[in-house]
Amino acid sequence: MTVSVYVPFLVTVVLAVLAPRLARRFAPHPAAWALAGGALVTALGWLGSLALLAFTGLAQIPEVAEEGRWSVTALRADDPVYLTVAAVATVALLASLTGLAVAAVRQVRHLLWARRECARLPGDLELAVLDDASPHAFALPGAPGRIVVSHGMLRCLGDAEREALLAHERAHLRGHHHLFQTAWRLTAAVCPLLRPLAETGGFVLERWADEEAAAHLGDRTVVARAVGRAALASAKAPARASLAATGGAVPQRVRALLAPPPPRRALPLIAGAALLAVSCASLAEAASDSEHMIEGAQFAACVTALKDTGTPVPPPGHGPCCHPPRDHDGPGPHSR
Repeated sequence: MTVSVYVPFLVTVVLAVLAPRLARRFAPHPAAWALAGGALVTALGWLGSLALLAFTGLAQIPEVAEEGRWSVTALRADDPVYLTVAAVATVALLASLTGLAVAAVRQVRHLLWARRECARLPGDLELAVLDDASPHAFALPGAPGRIVVSHGMLRCLGDAEREALLAHERAHLRGHHHLFQTAWRLTAAVCPLLRPLAETGGFVLERWADEEAAAHLGDRTVVARAVGRAALASAKAPARASLAATGGAVPQRVRALLAPPPPRRALPLIAGAALLAVSCASLAEAASDSEHMIEGAQFAACVTALKDTGTPVPPPGHGPCCHPPRDHDGPGPHSR
């Protein structure tokens, strides 16, 4: 456990540094799935490692050990987690869980707001056109979702560009992109190091919708022109907390649309999956080592109690101390 419990932290740092840079170069559809899956697995590993460190340190408190009936001396000898490390892990764990709860409440409120807005929109079709001179175009997730476009935005675009705009927003709804956003916001609340993934994820979702629109129209230039004109028209309009064709880094999106479609590369995705597998395996090993430590400490406490009362210690498999600690190949004591 002395090494394996820290591996998820290292994987989190590597993912936060490399994933945002690599995701912008790949096809947006698999990149979005890779970013979402990586963020979820990494956030769970982050919480698991913090929980193990906090528990192993707190288990050395005499009152806790008495309640759990294990030996503090044996526990410290097997895998000494300093109380300072445990205290920091405990504070970080509480902060992560608090951030997760706050972010979850915000996301639920946002989804409920989107559903209410969908119900208030005129008509019952997928497209709702607002009599508003300000240029707006965005998708509202719901059951089903709605595409909202203002007259001001429609007047800024030609017929083909309007079709591209609607195809873009329809791709947001069809791909359930709001769920990806929710996953990134929750994981970023759990671990601040994952915020770059959330920021890159927003850009990747816009690129995903751009590519869907380009495939629908069969003309990447028209989509690039629609994105550029819509962004220029809505530059002074207030930002909306919704999926919009004007979101993300527009110049980079336009350049990507004017270039050939990005290739699908499997090797980086396989490498990322292997990295996450290492994180999961390390966390599982740390949890198993923690269980073995507790079993050993409980066995030591039982043997000590028998000796204190003058009772002969029975051989393993007999009497009250019939469950000796299982052998495991973890690192030795004082290896931190």
